[in-house]
Amino acid sequence: ARASGESPEARVAEALQGVEGAYCLLVVLDETVVVARDPHGWRPLVMGRLADSLVFASETCALDIVGAVVEREIAPGEIVAVDRHGLRSITALPAAPLNRCVFEHVYFARPDSKIFGGSVDRSRRALGRQLARECPAPDADVVFAVPDSSNSAALGFAEASGIPYELALIRNHYVGRTFIQPTQSGRDAKVKVKYNPVREIIEGKRVVMVDDSIVRGTTTRGLVSLVRAAGAREVHMRVSSAPIISPCYYGIDTPRREELIAAQMSHEELVRHLGVDTLGYLSIEGMLSAMPTGPDGYCHACFSGRYPTATPSEPELLRAGSSAGVPVGIA
Repeated sequence: ARASGESPEARVAEALQGVEGAYCLLVVLDETVVVARDPHGWRPLVMGRLADSLVFASETCALDIVGAVVEREIAPGEIVAVDRHGLRSITALPAAPLNRCVFEHVYFARPDSKIFGGSVDRSRRALGRQLARECPAPDADVVFAVPDSSNSAALGFAEASGIPYELALIRNHYVGRTFIQPTQSGRDAKVKVKYNPVREIIEGKRVVMVDDSIVRGTTTRGLVSLVRAAGAREVHMRVSSAPIISPCYYGIDTPRREELIAAQMSHEELVRHLGVDTLGYLSIEGMLSAMPTGPDGYCHACFSGRYPTATPSEPELLRAGSSAGVPVGIA
């Protein structure tokens, strides 16, 4: 409202000069739609065309669903304005190193999307193949995924290892993502109704259970118990990402470090706590090597603890301040 720019996109650009962090914005100013992506490119943002209209979404699958044709990604630092005169694009934000979120390809994005220059399904299969190379389970009888976000990685693991892939866990699709549940009791309850094992596949078998990540460990520990109860002879856990040891300050409400199980336990303690025979994580280098545009230009702070921007020293205070109307410096 106070910006001095003559056009809507210039005013948005001026307002964003003081914002640091991850954001994708779509705002309406009078009769102009203004779209902006942060200069680091943390989150995906794409543009498509539906008849004579332009459509913007965070992932290409949303455009597919409404019948729009994907045109291109909004570039990091780009601001696009659309009005009755057409489309205008400016790059008025300060240039910054690329820090696209690697966890989008590991977990958050849908597998039928293309983001950051490549297919999410293909990168997840590459993660699974690399996982099989780094953490093999040569004596296992079957491989299965923790559905649904791990399906592609488990297929990649089976392809590289030669171990048969099976549908051994059935997911209840009316239950949401468990790690986002705000309370432990809520997470425990949802784990019990979210998955059901197929005993005929698991009983008496040495199984490889592939998951994309372990956050608090609640879901994983509950799943291992379910698989054991279904008669598994051995349970070998394989994770198609590195251990999550740090919270995310770039748009994802992950837990505090004290709640991240990999930050609180050694590898041996994790094996005992989860109740598995073996546990294998993908390395950060292996994870980045599976990205569609190569290993460079990705943020992996939640896995490495190396943040590309200054982090808030008191994140709880910042969150409380933002809800109370106090300006917060990290988006």
